[in-house]
Order: sequence, then C-alpha cells, then structure tokens
Amino acid sequence: MCGIVGIVSNLPVNQSIYDALTVLQHRGQDAAGIVSCKNGRLFQRKDNGMVKDVFRTRHMRDLLGNMGIGHVRYPTAGSSSRAEAQPFYVNSPYGIAMAHNGNLTNSLELSKDIYKQDLRHLNTNSDSEVLLNVFAHELMGQKKLNIDAEDIFSAIARVHKRIRGGYASIGIIPSFGIFAFRDPFALRPICVGEKDNKDGTKSYMVASESIALVAAEFTLLRDLKPGEAVVITESGDIEFKQCAENPQYSPCIFEFVYFARPDSMIDDISVYKSRLRMGDKLAEKIKLDWENNDIDVVMPIPDTSRTSALQVAERLNVKYREGFIKNRYIGRTFIMPGQKLRKKSVRQKLNAIPLEFEGKNVLLIDDSIVRGTTSGEIVQMARDAGAKKVYFASAAPAVRYPYVYGIDMPAVDELVANGRTTEQIASYIGADRLFYQDLDDLIDAVWQGNKDITEFDTSCFSGCYVTGDITSEYLASLRLARNDKEQEQNRSSEQTFVGIHNGEDDET
Repeated sequence: MCGIVGIVSNLPVNQSIYDALTVLQHRGQDAAGIVSCKNGRLFQRKDNGMVKDVFRTRHMRDLLGNMGIGHVRYPTAGSSSRAEAQPFYVNSPYGIAMAHNGNLTNSLELSKDIYKQDLRHLNTNSDSEVLLNVFAHELMGQKKLNIDAEDIFSAIARVHKRIRGGYASIGIIPSFGIFAFRDPFALRPICVGEKDNKDGTKSYMVASESIALVAAEFTLLRDLKPGEAVVITESGDIEFKQCAENPQYSPCIFEFVYFARPDSMIDDISVYKSRLRMGDKLAEKIKLDWENNDIDVVMPIPDTSRTSALQVAERLNVKYREGFIKNRYIGRTFIMPGQKLRKKSVRQKLNAIPLEFEGKNVLLIDDSIVRGTTSGEIVQMARDAGAKKVYFASAAPAVRYPYVYGIDMPAVDELVANGRTTEQIASYIGADRLFYQDLDDLIDAVWQGNKDITEFDTSCFSGCYVTGDITSEYLASLRLARNDKEQEQNRSSEQTFVGIHNGEDDET
C-alpha cells in the first residue's frame, strides 16, 4: 500500500505536495519522493525514510515548478532498497515520471515482454517500474512531437489491456501536465479535487485519499471511477475519460477496515461512519453469542479500532476506556518489513495503564487480526497490567487468504486464522474468548455508504479474487518470493540494531 499525489497550479507546488505526503504518511513509511516540473525540466528528490526525513530545506528549494507528483512507499513488490523509491522516471518518450499504488499480478511476464518485445530495460524488481515502462511504450506508439489528452487516454486504454491487478497511478510529462488512472476494478483508491486561485484560475490535485485534498484546502470533486483516467494540462485544462472496456466497481474493503484514515471519503463512503457501523454490527454479534457476558470495560487497540470500539461499548452498555497509550514515533506495525521487527515494535509502540486493567474483565477491540503477533503481545500486556480476564474482538472477519493487490500479507502460513478455528486462534493469542465480525456484516457496514457499488473485494477474507487471474501457482510463487524477502529484511534489521548498539553510524 502506498500514497500518491499530483498537483497542477499557478503557484509553486513543492510545499503542497510535501504537506499532502505528510497527511498520507500512514499509507507508507518506507520511502518518499517528489518530482516537480518547471520550464520543461524535471526536478527530483527521493530516498528511504519518512517524509520529514527525506526532504530538508535544501531539497525543497530545488523542487521547482507549478506542477508535480509525490509518493510515499510501503513495499509489497520488489524490495525496500533506495533504488526502488518512487516516482520512477523514463526518458523516452517525452520524459515521464510516475508514482504507483497497488500491485500488478502479471508483472513477471510483463517484465519479460518489456525486454523482448518493447526493447526496454528495467533497473529494479519493482512492478511500478514495469507499469511505467508499459505506459511509456504504449505512448511511444503515437510518434508525435506534441501530444494531447486523447493520446494519453489511448495509451492508458492499451495499458489496461496489458496489465492485471490493483493499481492507481499518477504521472507527469514535462511541458504537458499530469495524468492519473485507476484499475478497471477500482481496487486502489484515488480522487480528484480543485481549488479556486485568486486570479480566477483553478488548481487541481489528485490523491489517494480525500484527506490530502482537505488538508491543502482543495474541494473534493470526485473519485476516479473503475478504469477511468484524468488528464490535467499545465495550463489547467482538465478532462476525464473511461479507458477500460469492462469496468467493475469492486473497491478493496480492507481500506475501510484499516488502511485509510477515518477522516477520508473513499468512493463516496465515509471511512469513519463505516467503522461506526462495523462497531454496531460487532456488538450485536457479541450480544447474540454471549447474552450474559461479564465484560467490565471495552478498550480499543489504538488507533484504527477506536471508532468501532466506541460503538461496541455503547451497544453493550459497558464502560469505554483508553487502556493503551500509543507512542506516536513508532510506525504502524502492520506495515513494518520483517516479522521480527514487527514483534519487537509492539511493546515500543504501546504502553498499558495498569489502573484501567487491574481486576477487570477487559474486551479489547482491534480492527483486524492478521498474523496474530501484535494481538498476542497486546493480550499479554493486558494480563501483565492486572486484567482478570482478557477477551478480544476483531471488527473484521478472520483473514484466512493471501491478499495480492497491494497489501503485504501474501503468505498463507503467516495468517493466524489459516487452518485454525476461532477457539484455536483465541488460544494462540492467549485470549479467554475471541469474536470475529461476520463477512456479510462487514460488507453491509461499508456498502450502506454507497449502494451504487456492485461488490467489494473481500479476497483476504473470502478467497475470492475479483480479477479472476489468481491461481494456486501464483500464490505459491508469492510465498517463495516473500520468504526470501523476509529473511533478507530480518538480517538487515538485526545488522542495523547491532550497529546502533555498538555506537556505530546508523547506516551500518
């Protein structure tokens, strides 16, 4: 999962893009990058790290121009190397930089085609570089000195025919403008906003989530539809066009469960209100399954589950308390690379308040349970803080299947719910009792926000992949690739820890 943004304005955009990436930092903490454009020349800064660490004053001064794109990275394909920080750039044709959120499910065969048929070279293992080169090749077919919006739309239409998976992408072409497009299933979010300038012109922003628009005082126009593209020229002309032959509205439901900020709107659905409804439905299930419960207090696992936990407490008529304090300077453990690093970071991230736990039967609410690592650590923390009994509830159903469209959980054997009953999972994480949201209830909680959506991608819960191209062989190849990547990341994190412990430079 990544965050992307693009802006066209009559004012310098470097600070606005920086601010938008900061707001989207929850979508990726591995790397960040910005490409801006002035007088037909591109300026770039990208590196591994958080937005605040990648961009210093000297870098911002060099990011000139009134249009640009930005990216925050959470690695799901390729590696976490500095070379794979985005945006990527190709010189031909016209000079194109592109940022991408999602995951291509046929990137391996595309990589071969790019070399053998398109005669293009790839410098990394990133599927984002694959996507950029596929687009560049299709745009090169125009063989024109000066391109227009229709040329971009035609190239994107051909891109849709070649690639598969979930993707939302933003690109920039010098002396022309920016463009963005969304996969035919709308798996990855992307929206467009506008702002009136003092001289009567308009500025436009494209971003992964609406909160990036709001933070920069842009007004949300709308989300891109499945398969749709938008072109915004340097002069401020904007045009939308459907570029896919058979679009199907199937956004990823996990965005609403975990990834998106609660103050965002995605596909006309309030993330906050959908999480309220998740809490309502979870509480109803608990009451149905356990009418005479002995729960003394409901506590959220901060931050994503707070909204649902509030509703659970209200519906159960039980006290709501904040039992855990979050260290704001530790990243989201779900998206940290490496299992050992995730496990180590749980207790650095959260600290229990013993007074809220002592002698009480506590119901902990989390947005989801994926690997079980964090959940088990938190249950133990609650017991160590004096809880009499520890119950656990997930606002999402059991995650039993790999997710392949841009979330870093592709290996079946990492999923605690795979091959286990609810009772066995409760025992695994050390809880006295465990509740999962029903899938139909989750779908209804989100769907109530926009009933024009035909279905949601629920593949990590149901095993049904909306793109129709996911085979057991593909999942097996992902598992092997992930195991190799995990071992490399664990070695890297261990080496870095040793270097810091010995007082050596933090780049050891």
